[in-house]
Amino acid sequence: MIGFLRQPAKPGQMVRLIRFFAPRGIRVSRAQGQYVWDSEGRRYLDFHTGNGAALLGHLNPYVMRRLREQMEKVTVLPPLYDSEALEEALSALGRILPPHLGNVFFQNSGSEAVELALKLARKRTRRRKAVAFTGSFHGRTFGALSVTFNRAYREGYEPFPFEVEFLPFNSIEDLRRIGEDVAAAIVEPVQGEGGLTPATDEFLRELEGRCREVGAYLIVDEVQSGFGRTGLVWDHLRANVRPDIMVAGKSIGGGFPVSLVAVTDEIASRVEEGEHGSTHGGNPLALAAVTGGVEALLSDDVPSKARAASELLFAGLREVAAENGDLVRSVKGKGLMLGLELRFNPSQAIKDLQSRGLLSLKAGTTVLRFLPPYVITHGDIEWAVARTAESLSAFRASRTQGHPAPAQNRP
Repeated sequence: MIGFLRQPAKPGQMVRLIRFFAPRGIRVSRAQGQYVWDSEGRRYLDFHTGNGAALLGHLNPYVMRRLREQMEKVTVLPPLYDSEALEEALSALGRILPPHLGNVFFQNSGSEAVELALKLARKRTRRRKAVAFTGSFHGRTFGALSVTFNRAYREGYEPFPFEVEFLPFNSIEDLRRIGEDVAAAIVEPVQGEGGLTPATDEFLRELEGRCREVGAYLIVDEVQSGFGRTGLVWDHLRANVRPDIMVAGKSIGGGFPVSLVAVTDEIASRVEEGEHGSTHGGNPLALAAVTGGVEALLSDDVPSKARAASELLFAGLREVAAENGDLVRSVKGKGLMLGLELRFNPSQAIKDLQSRGLLSLKAGTTVLRFLPPYVITHGDIEWAVARTAESLSAFRASRTQGHPAPAQNRP
């Protein structure tokens, strides 16, 4: 047969994953709610949640029901076509989006959503400059990386598509440096990667005012802070600001890969044919996950439960910090974005806590970060606080004695 070459069968070659971060050393086999299990059957309390994506808990029943139903209908369909999945997702979002942000486009990740937000601002204003803030993290694609502060992530990728000025986070005085050459200012209501620092209400309001003065768009990045994690559906609402563009992701589909960009009527009315597109953005499964996510958010009152859990966890961590002042500087964060600012590298604590059955992650260079799902119980919180205290004690002992202490406790 022309074009067909018969060759003897060969064993498949070993394909290796490119790892940009060292693996955690456990093989996860299943997950449910606030827990994951490894291949040896050991259970872990998950305060990592896929970098915060599983706020609704693993295998959230509302999301899973919608996904199962959609799997039996259609799984590949771009938003060029109308569908029941699209109509249901838009209807669901109409119940939770800020009223002035009634226009959305779906993407697959937070970085992609930030890319579109920056594109919309740049084309509308015809300006080439953006403003972001020290400690910011908005993603790793080129546009999103251009407004991400961490030099280690940026190094080797210049020049970026935007000229970006990083202003001091929460400094109202420095907002006067935003001039009429700025297309947009982008801000996280609570910085995640940057160290779990909330923006003050006054800072957010002054930022909005300055953007209005110079004709720049205000972009609010709610990818990690949004969807109830801080005790509000959208954290920026506490400051009574009205961004021109909001990006959301992670939790909105219960951890399913989906994000969105929500914009004002003024921006939506000026969108041009072919200005943007996405093969999988808004695919039916993602839309079903969003519908299920909104159902979970409203039916189970996720914001209030997140607030209640946060108060208990914050109080416990504050006690740990007070008892370990030689190792802990402060408690950081808001809602279920909490952590301990340590006086040593958090990587050591992350590894030790994992050995004790608690999964966590790092924020910035010094913060041990906890991003638990809203379904955690009082018992989970007490257990996590106790393991954290034990881990710090073990670190102190190992530093004194010169060898690590054993860690066998599990949930």
